[in-house]
This record gives sequence, C-alpha cells and structure tokens, in this order.
Amino acid sequence: MKSSCTTASDTVCEPLEGFFCVDPSDNGCRAAQKHRSCEPGQYISQKEYQTGNQCCPKCLPGSRVETDCTEFWSTSCLSCLEGTYMNKPTGRRTCFICRTCDEGRFNLMFNMKSSCTTTSDTVCEPLEGFYCVDPSDNGCESAEKHTTCKPGQCISKRGTASTDSVCSDCSDGSFSDGTFPSCRPHTQCGTKNLQLLKPGTTSTDAECGEHSLNKTIIWISVSLSVLLIVILAAVVFSFKNKMECFKKH
Repeated sequence: MKSSCTTASDTVCEPLEGFFCVDPSDNGCRAAQKHRSCEPGQYISQKEYQTGNQCCPKCLPGSRVETDCTEFWSTSCLSCLEGTYMNKPTGRRTCFICRTCDEGRFNLMFNMKSSCTTTSDTVCEPLEGFYCVDPSDNGCESAEKHTTCKPGQCISKRGTASTDSVCSDCSDGSFSDGTFPSCRPHTQCGTKNLQLLKPGTTSTDAECGEHSLNKTIIWISVSLSVLLIVILAAVVFSFKNKMECFKKH
C-alpha cells in the first residue's frame, strides 16, 4: 500500500520490491508481475533513469536528454553534436567530449586509429616504437617507449603496440650491438686463413688480419724490388756517364 483510503480517496497500491506494474490506474496499479531473472551469461540492461520520484526512459546511444519525461510525455532526446558522443543509453543532459589523440601528454605517443562518432569515442593507438601500458575501450590511455637493448644483447622479441621489446644476453662466442634480432657468432679467423688480432666480446666481433709471416714476406719482397730498381737506375746512370766521356775523347 502506497497510501491508505480516506473519505475523499481510494487506497493507492504499488508493486512490491521485485515486481513491476502491468496495469496502471488512478489508484496506482491494478496488476503487477515479477521482474524477469536474467539467464547465466546475461546482464540487467538499465533502460530507465531516475529523476525525482519517477523513472524515465533513457535516450539511445548517440543522443542526450533534452527534457525529462512526465506522466503524459516520454523523455525528449537530442542527437550529440559534432565532437561529442554517447556510447550507451543515458539519462545525461550532455554528451561526452571526444578524445583527441595528440592532446597534452599524449602528443608524442599516439596517433588516431579510428575517429570519433556520435556513438563512439576516438580510438588512439601508440606510435611506432611505443607500446600501450593502460589499455581501454578507447584503445589506449598511456604508452611507453619500447625498451632499447644494450650492446651485448639481442632483440629476442620485437615490441608491438601492446607489448614491450624483450632483450636477451649474448652467450660466449657470440655478439650483438643491441640491434640484432639474434646474437651472431664471432668470426673464426682461422677458417679464412687470417690471424686473430683482437678477440671478440659479447658486443663486438673478432678482428682478423694477415699472418705476421705473410706480412714479413711481403715487406721483404717490396724492399728487394725497390733496391733492385735503385741498383738498375745507378747502373744506367753510370753507363750513360761513361758513354758521354768516351764521345768527348
């Protein structure tokens, strides 16, 4: 009972908690039914909002409330303006402002994946070289730069828009400058008939060069060639001088 009977008015009845009116009247309600129970995997969709002591139908996604309902009229709704959106049934009088991917602290981290509509917000995604650390319905709220692998490490797993890069240390006998997708084995100088000049580390390759014996042979050969040229030049010069003296006498 909502209100008792008086000499001037009848008793006013209202549904109990868990029931809803199916036959309203001047005296409140003539008949009521129990609220339906949702099945597993379903949820209760709220299609009304409360204003004062009455419930009004919510406006559809993409719109907002202009005026609340009355006992004679339903809720009056207006479409969201450009640059605003409403992504669910609502009792709000204003739509949400669309997000801008290059605003404020986001301006170096995001680009726009999909633009804002009257029923959905702008979806932002991390720029190349960044990954999302705070995913949301709007794509991403915060991002960080991919980890840079150090010399002596390889990029065992490249970063994506949702995951960071994974670095792995190189084992003995291999190296990486920090940009390789896998560690590379040190050059084996012996297989190239070269001499090891500087051993490789986890961040640098081995340095190879000619064997010292080969260098000695080359140096001797060059020296002998130069000496031979000098001797020949001296012989030719001496011969020319003798010929000139012979002609004078």
